[in-house]
Amino acid sequence: MELAKKVDHDMIAAMKAHDVERTSTLRMMKAALKNRQIEKRSELTEAEGQQVLTTMIKQRRDSIEQFQKGNRPELAAKEAREILLIETFMPKTASEEELKKVVEEALAGTSFGPRDMGPAMKAVQAKVQEAGLRADGRQLSELVKTKLQGSGDSA
Repeated sequence: MELAKKVDHDMIAAMKAHDVERTSTLRMMKAALKNRQIEKRSELTEAEGQQVLTTMIKQRRDSIEQFQKGNRPELAAKEAREILLIETFMPKTASEEELKKVVEEALAGTSFGPRDMGPAMKAVQAKVQEAGLRADGRQLSELVKTKLQGSGDSA
């Protein structure tokens, strides 16, 4: 898996540079990837590796929220720096315009209505992944919901 090799390579470079925070974050990433690989009992695909990192980013966003509520800005800042590092290993985040285009393409010619949110989201997420993009789930959900409601009115 290319992602794990890149994490290893960057971790070694961070260790040589005595960058403690970067080394720590890269070690967490390596451990998460390795744990997922052990659970699966085979090598991870690139998409599975990206999913592990996406989960790590979500966890850090939740932590930031909790640290801010608990009046711990220094810990929230540390989590934010970790997110920035993890995101360097992810595909580029799609802009709203790109996402709208992907949603249009994925739902074009389908008969999904407002009640078909699950299958529609699955189709759109597959299209996003196929395009090699990354999208925020909430934003994608809102775009799909808007599109489905618009198509439901004309039916």
